[in-house]
Amino acid sequence: MQIRTYYHVLGVSRDATPAEITNAKNALAKIYHPDANMNHEIDTTAYMQEILEAYQVLSDPVQRKKYDQKLSGGANRVFRTYKVGEPDGQTQESDTFVTFWNAALKLQETVANSSRLLQQDAKQKTLAMKLLEKIGKVDKTEKEQYDQLCALSVQALQYIAVLNKAEIPVEYWNPEAMNWVLIRWGQNQTADYQTLFAKYDAYLNQKKSGTERLRLKSQNRQFKNNLKKLLAYAL
Repeated sequence: MQIRTYYHVLGVSRDATPAEITNAKNALAKIYHPDANMNHEIDTTAYMQEILEAYQVLSDPVQRKKYDQKLSGGANRVFRTYKVGEPDGQTQESDTFVTFWNAALKLQETVANSSRLLQQDAKQKTLAMKLLEKIGKVDKTEKEQYDQLCALSVQALQYIAVLNKAEIPVEYWNPEAMNWVLIRWGQNQTADYQTLFAKYDAYLNQKKSGTERLRLKSQNRQFKNNLKKLLAYAL
């Protein structure tokens, strides 16, 4: 039976930076805060306590060092809240739905950043710059933007690899779907998240109006187009 760790709870790797740990805690807290889920009649208090407990330890260098030593030493119990069994053999330590949720969140942010860069580039281009581009000359600003887009494309590929490994279709890489499943998964972390995505589809059909469903489809279509533009810089 695999030990559930604080890293599992926040969905970060063992070598996560303090900033990554804080960002993960803040993002999860927005989703799991009990006040944010009262209207959905879902009690997320217990998991919110786990998030804060994990953050308290991992954000403190001294406590984190002691905790990591305990993990490396093979202690029988390193997370005092509970354990989760892994009946189908070994899995990577950070491979929980929180990890996949984090990857989708970061991918959305990466694509949004690339879209802003592309829009900025389109506005800044003058006729002279376009002429220089045609003859193979690129100014310093454009070169910097190109390098930034290349770096963002590499980041995007890393997040896509995580989501593909989890076999989560691109239609669910949007915040609404991932947040909805994350909350339900937090209630029962032995649940199959693929089944939860099917329940999300049923939820959309039952609870969302036709206009809202069209809006989500439009957002997904725009995201796919922006992602395609970004990935062109990875070639």
